[in-house]
Amino acid sequence: MFKKILIANRGEIAVRILRACREMNIDAVTVYSTADAESLHAMFAEQAVCIGPPRAADSYLNQEAILTVARATGCDAIHPGYGFLSENAEFADAVRAAGMAFIGPSGDVIRKMGHKSAARALMQSVGVPVVPGSDGLVRTAEEAKAIADRIGYPVLIKAAAGGGGRGMRRVYEPETVEDLFREAAAESLACFGSDEMYLEKLIENPRHIEFQILADRYGNVIQLGERDCSVQRKNQKLLEETPSHALTPELRARMGEAAVRAARAAGYENAGTVEFVLAPDRQFYFIEMNTRIQVEHPVTEMVTDMDLVREQIRIAAGLPLKLRQEDVTFRGHAIECRINAEDPSRGFAPCPGRADFVYFPGGPGVRIDTCLYNGYEISPYYDSMAAKIIAWAPSRLEAIRRMRRALEELTVDGLRTNVELMHQILYHPVFVRGNYTTAFLDEHLDTLLSWIARAEESEA
Repeated sequence: MFKKILIANRGEIAVRILRACREMNIDAVTVYSTADAESLHAMFAEQAVCIGPPRAADSYLNQEAILTVARATGCDAIHPGYGFLSENAEFADAVRAAGMAFIGPSGDVIRKMGHKSAARALMQSVGVPVVPGSDGLVRTAEEAKAIADRIGYPVLIKAAAGGGGRGMRRVYEPETVEDLFREAAAESLACFGSDEMYLEKLIENPRHIEFQILADRYGNVIQLGERDCSVQRKNQKLLEETPSHALTPELRARMGEAAVRAARAAGYENAGTVEFVLAPDRQFYFIEMNTRIQVEHPVTEMVTDMDLVREQIRIAAGLPLKLRQEDVTFRGHAIECRINAEDPSRGFAPCPGRADFVYFPGGPGVRIDTCLYNGYEISPYYDSMAAKIIAWAPSRLEAIRRMRRALEELTVDGLRTNVELMHQILYHPVFVRGNYTTAFLDEHLDTLLSWIARAEESEA
């Protein structure tokens, strides 16, 4: 087992990894920018080293600085968390070249699954359903238009190297193809350093269903059930739950088997997530594989009683999976709400600033993953997520009620957050019935905001 792990990340995920290291009796080193000098991940670690100024490019994305700290502090592994360098194939290669373990898949696998067009072709080769679209890359807007004319509108122009909704445009009519293709390619180049694009049929109003995968180096692959991530805005997830109300046992089994097949085809090792869209006609299609731990991993942990970060570390250390597929059991229902420092009434504008007073909920079945504390300053340089509230209960309705109660207890003074929006979502009849799709927030945002305004007026 590893003696010392460097955590190449910040915020709540860095704290989460620190906790797993402590429980496994592994020393941990954290890195931080000057903006994060008073962050929990810097204060909690046995060793914490400043690696640069606030801009991520100068700190958390500075590969050489991170590797230098890891070597200087005697680390034998690096955990990248999510975001930043977690899906950077060159960084994974550099870590291993430096004689340390990268707690994640190999650089080759990250490249294979990170290039969306290549991943799509690989899935087709092993019979995993993919959305109808282009065979390979689309080089020009004229080529995109020809494919769209063939498969029918609407279509989705997507960055081959993309993720998180960037480098993606919806196209509903031929006249807009050229402009939207150019926009998507430019955004992809700016975000990912590549303007390679491909095209898919746009599945309107789907569910976004992902399956958690664990795979070791000995060929053992298991899936730990699904997460429904359909409550999202501009392809950014806000609320996740498991199990999905949309899946029958038969459909769940087919999707889980396809997820395992996808991981095997990629030669995958470590924790990963296979993502699907579930169309209104109940057909499902592979969209991508995330080669890292996910923000929403706690809901899976709550229903399986497994520590996914611990499993990541064990796998990277060369240990085999402890469980076979038939040993995996599921219990109850879990929901996660992402608490962001943002103002939904102003187009979800980020609201960095000081949290003057923070009180987190507790009680049975409630978990908090956060970097927030009294007096903590949310930086404008990074993601606006401040906390994750996870609620578990024996049934979905009980989990909804428990999450409502937890959000009512949550207090964050001094910052504008999306807490009230999350609270109102949990009362919306479409969500309560479990019939929502990825269009839920777009369709009901005005109603949800009016409920919030009415509640604030009554309290004034």
